[in-house]
Amino acid sequence: MEVLFIEYPKCSTCKKAKKWLEDNKVKFTDRHIVESVPSKEELNNWIKRSNLDIKKFFNTSGLLYKSMDLKTKLDNMSYDEKIELLSSNGMLIKRPLVINDNFILVGFKENEWKEKLLK
Repeated sequence: MEVLFIEYPKCSTCKKAKKWLEDNKVKFTDRHIVESVPSKEELNNWIKRSNLDIKKFFNTSGLLYKSMDLKTKLDNMSYDEKIELLSSNGMLIKRPLVINDNFILVGFKENEWKEKLLK
C-alpha cells in the first residue's frame, strides 16, 4: 500500500510521523503542505471522505490560526468560506495528513495509524 504523506518538514509531529512510516516500511509519497498547498477540490474531497467535521482539518495550535482569531470566527463561517481559507495557506491545515484510496488520517495518532496502515 502506498499513501500520500502531507507534511510540514519543520513540524516535530510530522518528523515523528515520517519516522514511524519509515520504521514500519510504509511506502509513501511526500508532499510539502506549504510549497504545495492542497486545493479546494482536494480538501473538499478529503473532508467528505474522512467523515470528519471540517474543523478537524484546521491546525488549531498553529500561530496563524491563533493570530487570525479563528477560534471565534469559524463558527460564523460557511463551509465554502472555511474551504477557501484552508486552501489559502498550508499552515492553517492540521498535519500530517495521510491520504489513501480507502481512508484519510488527520494528525498523528499512532494507534489509528497502526490500525489503518499495518494491516
